[in-house]
Amino acid sequence: MNQFVLQQGVSAELRLFPHILEMGLKKNGAIRLNAFPTTTTEGIRIYHIIDGRFEWCIDRQSHVFYPGDVALVMPGKTFGCDKGTLEIGTFTWIHLHMQKSANSQMLPGTWSGLSESESTAIGKILSLNRTPALSGFSEAGKIFKCIRSELFGQEIGHQARINHQVTELLIQATRQLTRQSYSGRDFPKIFMDLEKMLRQNLAHQWSVEEMAAMVGMSTTPFNERVKSYSGFTPINYLINIRISEAIKLLKRPEISVTDIALDTGFYSSQHFSTTFKRLTGFTPSEYRKNHLRNK
Repeated sequence: MNQFVLQQGVSAELRLFPHILEMGLKKNGAIRLNAFPTTTTEGIRIYHIIDGRFEWCIDRQSHVFYPGDVALVMPGKTFGCDKGTLEIGTFTWIHLHMQKSANSQMLPGTWSGLSESESTAIGKILSLNRTPALSGFSEAGKIFKCIRSELFGQEIGHQARINHQVTELLIQATRQLTRQSYSGRDFPKIFMDLEKMLRQNLAHQWSVEEMAAMVGMSTTPFNERVKSYSGFTPINYLINIRISEAIKLLKRPEISVTDIALDTGFYSSQHFSTTFKRLTGFTPSEYRKNHLRNK
């Protein structure tokens, strides 16, 4: 297992993979000073520890990594070692370019083969991630090994296999994140976290599949748990959140009803008005007038 560094625009091996900005493997046999300075990049970086112990700072927080662990560094986050010290051990990494949607949501590219809803869910989970250290993520080592083998072997079909493996790495990293975040399956906490994430982007047309993926559950058990816990289906619960947020915004006369409708995820002002009246007994305009009259 020889060390290497491949870089986009320099290494021929990456010519067919513009989404792979860099990939490498480093074997360090002695502690080296000023060899691992803190940097910030615009892509997502995934580091897998093969052997050794590494203490790295991600977004100014210190984390210790052991064999099998993965460091997940999001775009714009700082990453490096205190005083640039590189410890003894071996690790491999990949640096990926991620696309951005119209609302600046981070997304895997079309190379991934993921559906639009799957890409959105994975991008959202990664963007909201507050856990850069993934413990015991042994599956990542197998994926990295396969990508290395395909890159250097360049046998027929290697482009498809590499894109598949990179996609698999993102999928497995996302699943690992949700497992660590909700390992105790404390559904009340899961539910509160989900509502917080939904409120942060109500304009998005959330599907049940996306909401389930956000908390690491498949669609059927997610539907059942939400209905059991709240008394509503996931979509009806989402509508209630949208209406509650709309009520807050209607108290601000400088925001138009149309803008409120779109900002809270309704297709049109008519759709918003119909739903609002069904749930409150008033149209949005009537509610606003009553509120202003009673101030």
